[in-house]
Amino acid sequence: MNVTDIRVKRISTEGKMKAVASVTFDNSFVVHDIKIIEGQDKLFTAMPSRRTPEGVFKDIAHPINSETRAELERLILEKYAELPESEDY
Repeated sequence: MNVTDIRVKRISTEGKMKAVASVTFDNSFVVHDIKIIEGQDKLFTAMPSRRTPEGVFKDIAHPINSETRAELERLILEKYAELPESEDY
């Protein structure tokens, strides 16, 4: 599967979440609400998730292996770095 589009929208609110991304694969499948979060040392991505009845967050969609996760995160953070500072919603 190839990433064919990445759209990133900066979040204007204060806090650790800086943006959300949507990633399209092979022009046929999209994953929305991938979060870009400011960690202690660097930015990282968090896959879309939902809260279970027990209060635990579980990913809805996620890479199966660490290589795919690292590549997806690299592509998303590159796109985020290209955003102008004024592009908030």
